[in-house]
Order: sequence, then structure tokens, then C-alpha cells
Amino acid sequence: MAQHVRTLGWCFIIYSGLIMLVAVIVALIVGGAGAISGDRETAYLTGAIGVGVAILMVLLSLPGLITGFGLLKFRPWARILAMILAVLHVLSFPFGTALAIYTFWVLLNAETQPLFASA
Repeated sequence: MAQHVRTLGWCFIIYSGLIMLVAVIVALIVGGAGAISGDRETAYLTGAIGVGVAILMVLLSLPGLITGFGLLKFRPWARILAMILAVLHVLSFPFGTALAIYTFWVLLNAETQPLFASA
């Protein structure tokens, strides 16, 4: 099961990284749309909204990134945080749901618990 925990850690890191990538793309698209409009006030407003949404998305993806690195090191707190995040990821169909199911399958397995007890 140790390999599954490592795989799960990488899944959390990749999933969070993809969310951060989408955040940058959203900021560029929304900011670019404002710049294309030609109106200075609109450009500032849409730029601020784009950056605000991007910052929010990055902040929401940070716990997943931290969890991924914690799982790679078999930290006990990472197991708890991963299960909390999995409950939230269930609503993010289809990839978040798949990640949540895999998280529950790996971390609630009886063979996995001793891996985190010795860390």
C-alpha cells in the first residue's frame, strides 16, 4: 500500500498544479478581454477580477499541494487532511470525484494505517 500512498500524493500534487495552471489561464483570459475592450476602466476592472479569481483558485489549491507532499513523506496530518479534502473533491466531477474515491480506498485501508503511525 505504500506505493498507492505515494501515487495518491502525486495525484494531489498534479491535481493542485492543474488548478493553479487554470488560475493563470483565467487571469490572462479575463485580463486580456478587458484590454481588448479598449476602455481603460473596463480593462482595470476585468484585470482586477481576473487576478482576484486566480488568487482565490491558487489559495484553494494550496492545501492539496501541501497534502500531496505530506503524503509522499507519510505524515500523519497529511492522511487526515487528504480525507477532508477528498470530501470536498467529491463535488468536483469527474476528476475530483475520482481522486476522492481513490483517496478513501487508499487511506481507509487497514494496511495503510501503520504506514502513517511510524512516520
